[in-house]
Amino acid sequence: MVERSPRLALRAARRIVLKIGSKSLASEPGIASRLAAELAALQSTKRSFVLVSSGAIALGVAKLGYRTRPKEMARLQAAAAAGQSVLLRRYEEAFEAVGIPVAQVLLTHADLADRTRGNNARAALAALLEAGALPIINENDTVAVDEIRFGDNDQLASMVVPLVDADVLVLLSDVPGLLDHGRRVPLVTDIVQQARPLAGTSTSGVGTGGMASKVEAARKATFAGAYVAIADARTPGVVGALLRGDDVGTLFLPEKRRLSARKHWIAFTLRPQGALVLDAGAAAALLENGSSLLAVGVLGIRGNFNAGDAVTLHDAQGHQLGQGLARISASQMLHAVGRATEKSTHRLVVVHRDEMVTLPCG
Repeated sequence: MVERSPRLALRAARRIVLKIGSKSLASEPGIASRLAAELAALQSTKRSFVLVSSGAIALGVAKLGYRTRPKEMARLQAAAAAGQSVLLRRYEEAFEAVGIPVAQVLLTHADLADRTRGNNARAALAALLEAGALPIINENDTVAVDEIRFGDNDQLASMVVPLVDADVLVLLSDVPGLLDHGRRVPLVTDIVQQARPLAGTSTSGVGTGGMASKVEAARKATFAGAYVAIADARTPGVVGALLRGDDVGTLFLPEKRRLSARKHWIAFTLRPQGALVLDAGAAAALLENGSSLLAVGVLGIRGNFNAGDAVTLHDAQGHQLGQGLARISASQMLHAVGRATEKSTHRLVVVHRDEMVTLPCG
């Protein structure tokens, strides 16, 4: 019997998130028109797209006459503000020519970290897609200081996947996929073992991401149940080829253990404000039985967090076991842990199992 290729599952994809990088946009000005024509041919009543686009800062650097990408925060913000209008105009002109309306959506990490604001963004994106529009998402770099310094749109794209219930995430770059000594890796079934050792860093000087960032974005998206592909933006028809199941780019298979949108948010969107060190019994109870974490199982506390903040969970050897939401503050937890042998606090839940993800979240 001939084994069915896992790529054929992409033919049934109905919601696709595309991310395109700064270098691809900067090196090929006509790429927006080519992408618009391709998506117009692929979009239907049953298939829709969301575009996560970098490029505002790179375009703003040129518009403002900077010789290189600035390092000063104020100039980075100025470049983002100047370039965002250029970026959107390129997309508006390209997609208007093929009859697809576009809508700009600017997000910060804080928008997605806040549950109410994140749900509002989810509802707005759903309404845009229902109206047949193409949402074009970018980080709001003019105000998102931390995102300019540390973030990139690969990570934003991975967070958008559960936000729109996407089936596929396509990371379009300037390489044919994940490379192993110059040869494309067609399929990745284990990101930690196969992909991480091959991932490098960005050397383009234009974007902030790199293959390491794309691999981590793929890891996060696969836990949301999505297929992820890294492919060459310079190849005409590459998105259509991927959705036909052709052997292009590098395909990452979804994790067998799919996280709910809320669990994915806890594990991969929230930034931890502290850490808890667990004894062997508590670590085993979490990993093997899916139990809640009780005060009696906590050996140590790091950080100054409040109730509801995310905290990482570690065993006594320092290995990260997962991430969850603290039910009490650090000061309250210190008091509870110090009295954990007393009957009144012995069974106190400090992280509930419904608000915990037991997998490496780093």
